[in-house]
Amino acid sequence: MFERLKEDIRCVFERDPAARSTLEVLTAYPGLHAIIVHRLTHKLWRAHWFWLARFISHLARWLTGIEIHPGAQIGRRFFVDHGMGVVIGETSVIADDCTLYHGVTLGGTTWEKVKRHPSLGHHVVVGAGAKVLGPVNIGDGARIGSNSVVVKDVPPGATVVGIPGHVVKPTTENRQRAEMARRIGFDAYGQTRDLSDPVTDAVDCILDHLHVMDQQHRGILAKLAQAGIDIRDLDIPDIELARLDEEAAPVAEPAGESAPQGRENS
Repeated sequence: MFERLKEDIRCVFERDPAARSTLEVLTAYPGLHAIIVHRLTHKLWRAHWFWLARFISHLARWLTGIEIHPGAQIGRRFFVDHGMGVVIGETSVIADDCTLYHGVTLGGTTWEKVKRHPSLGHHVVVGAGAKVLGPVNIGDGARIGSNSVVVKDVPPGATVVGIPGHVVKPTTENRQRAEMARRIGFDAYGQTRDLSDPVTDAVDCILDHLHVMDQQHRGILAKLAQAGIDIRDLDIPDIELARLDEEAAPVAEPAGESAPQGRENS
């Protein structure tokens, strides 16, 4: 139990730069409170304590603003940022490492007692206000843009925007960039060539270049291994963005010292 809680807390620090301390996360993050209560209500639901599960879930919605049906199946390291207005239906299935923002609805489109809510794969991100409706499948690593309405299956690694939602990025290219971004500790959410942004284009080019270099590096290691030369392949460490920001910050001048003055005109 405590290991899962520690995992949830680490998840918050990884995905929310506003998190300052463990105490703050434990006491002031409704998304964390909602998932903790859901684990209890889901166990009660599976044990056929339906009324008690729904009642506790109702109290949690009142306290957090997040409504998660006790029957929903949710994986590990699930994170709801802000959380107000999030609705997750009874037959929803959410895999590991998914992120939902405020106002998201995983809703049903029928009154029949069947699988009627979405299934989200691993590492899916659903933007604020998005609606994913019906028994659709959202592939691993997919991104749902803010305020989009998704009523069809989404392939792995795709970025979806609009009403109705449509894919705006080739899935193969997106998967390569997302994997490379994950390895170097960078979140490439929303990066797409369809956006006329020179910074976005530059980031995409960097990720493409790193992907090609990584493929060449692995090919060289394979050839060396065939020749009997064993070189251990090292994992790429995550970039410490906070430390880089501190090093890049300008150094304040000591008190009482003024900036050098220009030479006076004679």
